[in-house]
Amino acid sequence: MKKDVILTNQIAKTYKMGSEYVHALKSISIRIKEGEYVAFMGPSGSGKSTLMNIIGCLDTPTKGSYILNENDVSDLTEGELAEIRNREIGFVFQTFNLLPRSSALENVALPLVYAGYGRSERTERAQSVLESVGLGDRSGHRPNELSGGQRQRVAIARALVNNPSIILADEPTGNLDSKTSYEIMGLFDDLHSKGHTIIMVTHEEDIAQYAKRMIVLRDGLIERDEMQAQTEAK
Repeated sequence: MKKDVILTNQIAKTYKMGSEYVHALKSISIRIKEGEYVAFMGPSGSGKSTLMNIIGCLDTPTKGSYILNENDVSDLTEGELAEIRNREIGFVFQTFNLLPRSSALENVALPLVYAGYGRSERTERAQSVLESVGLGDRSGHRPNELSGGQRQRVAIARALVNNPSIILADEPTGNLDSKTSYEIMGLFDDLHSKGHTIIMVTHEEDIAQYAKRMIVLRDGLIERDEMQAQTEAK
């Protein structure tokens, strides 16, 4: 039986903006098991980005509890959250977030620097992961020498290099054309088939269709949480 990777119990998040309070999340309870492929959707202001930040240990809830891999991370300090992030979560961002003056290999190896690995092991692991995303022959290239799709593959390799519990993808195709978007989503399909847990935030219906489960937020609450019928061709 697959274990729960993510378990939130009535989490809420309130921000103070000037003299007003904004209730970004009101009461969110979700359970995501190891190996699931989930898309968060919702209009602007629905709370999906706030939920992603909490699940990614970039923020903590105002109320409720968040259990990540059987550890309660609801009240950790910033330093403790940073350690959990580096160990448990691989991030893929819309804007790639690559270091422009570093090679693809150096970008991918960066999380291993923070994790305390030696140079030779960093190089070996980063090269192996680059090969797994089809970029083994581009390891010495800087981001400006790569296409948008290749840059996103480098970002995915960086997310994978620490073998995290969760891959968290925030609008992963937002800066890509349609053809490249489908290639990147094909790569996510492949990662999911190998057992990776993937959580994706997107506002694009056709991209969300790649996930096996969709959670739709509206006004800080879950509007729908449903498994998706999968089509053969996308």
